[in-house]
Amino acid sequence: MNIRFLTLFQAAIIFCLINTVIAQSSKPKKYLINGYVGGFRGLVNTAQIDANKLTHINYAFVNVQDSLAVLTNLQTDSTNFRKLNELKLINPDLKIVISIGGWAWSENFSDAVLTESSRKMFAKSSVDIVRQYKLDGVDIDWEYPGMRGEEGNVFRPEDKENFTLMFKALRAELDILENETSKKYLLTAAVGGSKSFIEHTDMGALQQYMDYILIMTYDYGGRNGTVGHHTNLYADRKDADMSSADRSVQNFIAAGVPAHKIGLGAAFYGKGWLTDTIAKNGLGQKRVKSVPGGGYTKIKDTLINQNGYTKFYDKKAKAPYLFNPSTKTFITYEDEKSIKDKCKYVKKKKLAGIFFWEYFSDPKGYLLSEINRDLK
Repeated sequence: MNIRFLTLFQAAIIFCLINTVIAQSSKPKKYLINGYVGGFRGLVNTAQIDANKLTHINYAFVNVQDSLAVLTNLQTDSTNFRKLNELKLINPDLKIVISIGGWAWSENFSDAVLTESSRKMFAKSSVDIVRQYKLDGVDIDWEYPGMRGEEGNVFRPEDKENFTLMFKALRAELDILENETSKKYLLTAAVGGSKSFIEHTDMGALQQYMDYILIMTYDYGGRNGTVGHHTNLYADRKDADMSSADRSVQNFIAAGVPAHKIGLGAAFYGKGWLTDTIAKNGLGQKRVKSVPGGGYTKIKDTLINQNGYTKFYDKKAKAPYLFNPSTKTFITYEDEKSIKDKCKYVKKKKLAGIFFWEYFSDPKGYLLSEINRDLK
């Protein structure tokens, strides 16, 4: 009798402890931690995604064709949506959002949103995907309104106004879905970090329809054909025109985007160049050609202070880089220290949080773990 009582008592204690752990792990996060997942490659291995360390997953990408949002590989995409939604069994607060466009699939945006009727078609088809697969919202990655992105993209002056009208139409369709389901749906955008992006859009007007503006504070590089950081937090104080995450954020706030809607971009990949000389360990030197940089797991495990590469850290820019003098190879990337600095910046500036491209560039989760340590 006593043995049985102790066994039941112990079982009750274990049950309570398990529930406590689950409750703590599922506690909603204070900050946005949004990872892009590349479904364009095919089936996503969702077993490798640490769902408890994310608030949002943006599924990249949905195509734009004939004024419609289109799933180009229906079998793969539908399977991925089902498996991503299953991650909510681990993290009930996780949101799965479709991202439309991207660098390779932005050529038809300008045509798709040119008229009121075409915008209606595009918005409805976008939200229909959310409706059908029981997802949580729409993210737009138009690269870029009013400007040339990839060679062959259609762009026109009217894009500036139509960019705003597109979000208005999307918000209206999401509102219809909210009335059907009594559930909140998200509308976000990944936007270029340059001044020219702001000049070709009306961020102050369109932000009213948005939950988050995700500034792609990466892919900067050096100016005038030189080698530079691609995801630095700050600029050199001597260079008023040097790109940086801080300057991008300041420019968007000045354009009318509230700080609490801004997601700061982090790169889970590196970019590489060959330089013409070994002076200053490649930084600021003339580019010869681009070379693969690799994802952060590869960089950390095989390149940092290995295989001829030496690590350096630019204290002003808050950015690491590698240089191999024998091959004149320069690699600019993000590491745990630069991520920590970005998280401090998010808190200081009262931003929404951090998003990153792309989840499987760091499959061991070095950088995502750092984000979770810092954004609490």
